[in-house]
Amino acid sequence: MNIAVTGLNNVDNPAPGVPVIRAIKESGEFSGRIIGLLYDTLEPGAYLPDVADISYVIPYPSAGLEHLFQRIAIIHEKEKIDVIIPTLDSELNGFIKLAPRLKELGIATYLPTADQLTLRAKDKLADFCKKFDIRVPKNILATSVQDLYKIQSHFEYPVVVKGIFYDAAVVNNLEEASTAFHKLSAKWGLPIIIQEFITGDEYNVCALGSGSEMIGAVAMKKMYITDKGKGWSGITIHDPSLLELSKKTITALQWKSGLELEFVKDKETNEYYLIEINPRFPAWVYLPAAAGQNLPYALLQLALGKTVRPFTTYDIGKMFIRYSWDWITDIKEFETITVHGELNHG
Repeated sequence: MNIAVTGLNNVDNPAPGVPVIRAIKESGEFSGRIIGLLYDTLEPGAYLPDVADISYVIPYPSAGLEHLFQRIAIIHEKEKIDVIIPTLDSELNGFIKLAPRLKELGIATYLPTADQLTLRAKDKLADFCKKFDIRVPKNILATSVQDLYKIQSHFEYPVVVKGIFYDAAVVNNLEEASTAFHKLSAKWGLPIIIQEFITGDEYNVCALGSGSEMIGAVAMKKMYITDKGKGWSGITIHDPSLLELSKKTITALQWKSGLELEFVKDKETNEYYLIEINPRFPAWVYLPAAAGQNLPYALLQLALGKTVRPFTTYDIGKMFIRYSWDWITDIKEFETITVHGELNHG
């Protein structure tokens, strides 16, 4: 099999591509080649020989879906891609639209529908949760700086200011909210989400849905959080109520693909609040694989039309600690990928 995976950026805000590949390779059943698809020539995963066998630069979906499709078609002629696994929020809408054309080429995907993607969007999450009786922080949408003046009539500071795709900032006053608004809107566009701040510990669930049922889910408590709000360390936990809430959410969405559910457990009421649904596997997806639920490999099997039995257990107390190190390479590799748009590790 030839499996193409996007999101090989592995810096301070790592993408899921490298751990997805790592999990697939270590499944014990995979025998094939991994093709990295890059949006930037400096994505670290492209230079690591144990990650992708060969990597290709592709255009951002924002450059036009036709450009993206034609580039993938050219790569497919050389590599005979069996499955593409997109791992980034911002590219999913484009790949969903291209999925029928990719299928005609013989390339399988395993993606949610456009409607499902919209239902869990940050600006739609509150409405979805209210419909299905899932606790969610209150929020308002801001499309201009003037909308920030509504904060005091809806919330007490601090509040969370979120970009439509990525990034968030906890702010304590109008001035900080205005700074975050300008920064996030310039980077990700509008609207900006202003969300009630819930005080408590953060819990995440990495899961896989088939469109009709939850295939697997692993819950993790964040142990160390970066200044960008990313979990840099976490430990698998056993909490049936959290897993049941996750199952309820995935079933209501009829979600088909990997996803991450982010919760905060209110320190006063001990109730879980769903604060975000990320429509792809998280960067810590290797932890579920190490704990007994290899969700990336299960997704690959589903994409190939195979039957996958739902996971029922996983190891409790498995812990991940993210780290970084310097990988030394030669300028010739950078020149090759920059000039030719590909890098072959042989």
